Amino acid sequence: MDNAIYATLTRQSGLMREMRVVANNIANAQTTGFRREGVVFSEYLTPTGQGREGLSMANARGRLLDLRQAGMSRTGGSYDLAIDGAGFFAVQAPDGVRITRAGAFMTSAEGELMTAEGHRLLDEGLAPIQIPPGARQVALGPDGTLSADGEQLARVGLFAAPDPETMLRQGGTMFAVDPADLEPAFETRIQQGFLEDSNVDPIFEMTRMIEVQRAYEIGQTLLDREDQRIRDTIQAMTR
Repeated sequence: MDNAIYATLTRQSGLMREMRVVANNIANAQTTGFRREGVVFSEYLTPTGQGREGLSMANARGRLLDLRQAGMSRTGGSYDLAIDGAGFFAVQAPDGVRITRAGAFMTSAEGELMTAEGHRLLDEGLAPIQIPPGARQVALGPDGTLSADGEQLARVGLFAAPDPETMLRQGGTMFAVDPADLEPAFETRIQQGFLEDSNVDPIFEMTRMIEVQRAYEIGQTLLDREDQRIRDTIQAMTR
């Protein structure tokens, strides 16, 4: 196979991965607390034989996680919480601690604050938060201090964002992290009665999707022409 085809195939593979990432961003443009992702391309050289120059190949394994603040929508819900600043909530999933910016919580039958998927919200010590039965007024301070009918209950955990390279997305808006790496988030506040929007810009993502699609089509055209060139060469040599 011609070297040009090898190089183009690596680029096509990367473009397909970027298309999937862009499509996922668009699908979650209205998902509360969603953080957009991007793909980072890099170039590397692969040997083509002794005494020959290396072949330049494309690599799209790099990942860019956008942690920029998004807008907030007022809901008025007592258990709808939005983070203002660079921080995350921590929740207890069946397979470990997860961090998230999605702050739509509810109470379980036992009074524990939890997500719609049943993951319990954790306090600053990574313990579940429970609302007493019959509580009439639940208030949350900007620092995460939770009280019911004037009695302090707990402080909602606010944790600094780890290195984005170590954050593995799970469940759309959640990220798997090592609890030992979680540190308190400073200069971060919580807004009760609000939810943070997705930080996806739909117009930008649609524009990027068109660009990726056109780049892929150009690459496919090159592959088709190279394939035809090789066929024509073989036919000419076998006449």
